[in-house]
Amino acid sequence: MNLEVKQLGSEVDYEEGLAIQGEILQKRVTGQGEDTLLLLEHAPVYTIGRTRDQSSLANRDHLPHPVFEISRGGQATYHGPGQLVGYPIINLRPFGQDLHRYLRDLEESLILLCQHFDVPAVRREGLTGIWVEDRKLASIGVGVKKWVTWHGFALNVTPEALPPFQAITPCGLDGVRMTSMQSENPKVPAMTEVMRAYPSFLEKALQQDSTGEA
Repeated sequence: MNLEVKQLGSEVDYEEGLAIQGEILQKRVTGQGEDTLLLLEHAPVYTIGRTRDQSSLANRDHLPHPVFEISRGGQATYHGPGQLVGYPIINLRPFGQDLHRYLRDLEESLILLCQHFDVPAVRREGLTGIWVEDRKLASIGVGVKKWVTWHGFALNVTPEALPPFQAITPCGLDGVRMTSMQSENPKVPAMTEVMRAYPSFLEKALQQDSTGEA
């Protein structure tokens, strides 16, 4: 596949990242531009999908960072420094127009990345995202417009990303423990190296699925 990768840097304001996604999304739904992967770290922010059930933000009026309601699926999560955020904006038509399969491909790409850095990440039955045993390492929430994806994943790379999760119920999962790559393996390198390594694993997961190869 022809995937354009854009590294937007750190402390990216959430609204700015959303606007960049929107511009690329509009081009892709009209057949313009290339499939694109945005990689970044956000300035601290909580997000939640457009849902009536906002119990995962029980203390919304007392949260330490702003809250954005957005057009992805899912309950509340946190984005901030120490966390790799990826927004794949990809036309799913060549990949079978299968959103469930795409979610599994995102999980697979993150598992491959973690394995590369000796972090034993896995799936858990019935739960979206990736885990180390019962500790959640990455969250996934996507949107689709005319079979073009947007939003994406948030992978905790350093322990700096973890404390703000204590103010919410991450992804609506009571009692969930969040973890980071470096918490599980202190030898995991800096964010810049993890960010640089990721795109090849996304391409591998998508290409394997499109060809049916293992």
